Amino acid sequence: MDNAEFKRKLARRELTLGSWITLGHPAVAELMAKMGFDWLAIDMEHSVISLEQAQNMICAIRGAGCIPLVRVPSNDPVIIKRVMDAGSTGVIVPMVNSAEDARKCVEAAYYPPFGKRGVGLARAQGYGFSFEEYRDNLQKEAVVIVQIEHIDAVKNIGAILSVKGVDGFLIGPYDISGSIGKPGEFDSGEMKSALSKTLAAAKSANALSGYHCVQPDAEKCIGLIKSGYRFIGYSLDTLLLGSACRIGIESIHEFTRKKL
Repeated sequence: MDNAEFKRKLARRELTLGSWITLGHPAVAELMAKMGFDWLAIDMEHSVISLEQAQNMICAIRGAGCIPLVRVPSNDPVIIKRVMDAGSTGVIVPMVNSAEDARKCVEAAYYPPFGKRGVGLARAQGYGFSFEEYRDNLQKEAVVIVQIEHIDAVKNIGAILSVKGVDGFLIGPYDISGSIGKPGEFDSGEMKSALSKTLAAAKSANALSGYHCVQPDAEKCIGLIKSGYRFIGYSLDTLLLGSACRIGIESIHEFTRKKL
């Protein structure tokens, strides 16, 4: 899938499945990119992944035919500009709590007159040999996903989704639950109310809604799809790896306890 097709799928609110990468090695990115995900998000917020590592991972993901996104550490125009220049298809921006926050990250991703991004000649622009092509295709291909992960963002969800250039939102369940004073309590009444409000706002605005299903639970993921979410982050590299190890080891131990 190329960048323009991916952006069109998001605009049509078609289901896309991705995952999170926190281990800073291109082999991890390349392996996961070959497993059937539509997109992979390199997490620069809650990992020690550097910009240089991120660029190498972007190359690996794109080379395997998958869409590379970067979850930037903050809504910082300089960071957004640099990961876009490194060749990321788009950004996932944390803690977008207002329309002004949303406008800030959109402006950082796009060149004038639509945005305020400075112009450089890095990997995304073919190191200076394909700048015009990149410039002309940017609005057809770049993706900006805002993270709704605070109760203030839930209260402002309608205004956030009205900002031109926002391709969709992604629920960060742990942070939303934390912002209402109940971290990790996803079944609380307040949490359910917050999620219902965001889904209703997305439906009203004809906007793309997403959710990070942190645990590698396929049934939970299917439930989220049934609820209406169409931009799904399925777990992350460390949990997928650790869960596979644990399941295998526990099965072997269960056998040895019975037979040996």
